[in-house]
Amino acid sequence: MLASPAAAIRAHDLRVRFGERQALDGLSFSVAAGEIVGLLGPNGAGKTTTLSVLATLRRPDAGAAEIDGHATTSAAAGARRALGYVPQNLALYPTLSARENVLFFARLFGLSRADARARADWALDLVGLADRADDAVSTFSGGMQRRLNLACGVLHRPRALLLDEPTVGVDPQSRERIFAAVREQAKDGAAVLYSTHYMEEAERLCDRVVLVDHGRVVASGTPAALIEEAGGGLRLEVTTRAPLPPGWLDGEPSRALESDVREGAFRCRVELVDLAGASAVLARAAAAGGGVTDFQLHQPSLQEVFMRLTGHELRD
Repeated sequence: MLASPAAAIRAHDLRVRFGERQALDGLSFSVAAGEIVGLLGPNGAGKTTTLSVLATLRRPDAGAAEIDGHATTSAAAGARRALGYVPQNLALYPTLSARENVLFFARLFGLSRADARARADWALDLVGLADRADDAVSTFSGGMQRRLNLACGVLHRPRALLLDEPTVGVDPQSRERIFAAVREQAKDGAAVLYSTHYMEEAERLCDRVVLVDHGRVVASGTPAALIEEAGGGLRLEVTTRAPLPPGWLDGEPSRALESDVREGAFRCRVELVDLAGASAVLARAAAAGGGVTDFQLHQPSLQEVFMRLTGHELRD
């Protein structure tokens, strides 16, 4: 059985093999209408294969997938009508203008001429390209082309939106435009699956994340929940002039972890209950260790969660 009826994107026990390599090995997750879910994993984890199955570009060897209630195999036409797919490789015609590109895709989606013109204007404005609508795409920067790529994928108001590394190589301005456009799609009720290896993007943008490795889901949940479940929390690394004696934090809710000595500096890592506890820890360390010479506050990230779960870096 697939995920709950409220899900607009569903994957259940997906399995895909390329020769001897198992690209997907029982992958299951869902994305509800109005939700942004990050699909995170290193190169070769199965992210693009998953998107290919959901986009009806590849049939799974086993398992099932649905887009807005349409099976991607037996009802592929219905799934495609409900789907917006923005591939990592740019799907644009460089000799055409931005408007001509969007109009071309609007007509492919079956929109009337009048609707196509209206939706083209809306999509170009959404991604901040209205003032460059009649310029050739070949004159656009990489970030502008990424934004136009997104415009072509959302102009028909898809119920489900699949994004494959949509911010690769973009400038900060384009990244923020893309984020705002993605949030707008979710606000309008689209289910968004956002594939990326940029952890800071997922923490900023996504309601939930699905961590994948070797074609399997290794963890899923909100970024904050995953960090907490993995034993994360605020950590303070404090350096003192003298070694900190045993029991120097007795009576404080914060907990001293390991200590070491490097180049004559005495360092101790402390797990904080909350940010407010940092000042008390520093005061204790200064009193017990002859003064504090340095300190660093650290919040564990999704990158560290993935490393704890899989033993290797989450990278492209």
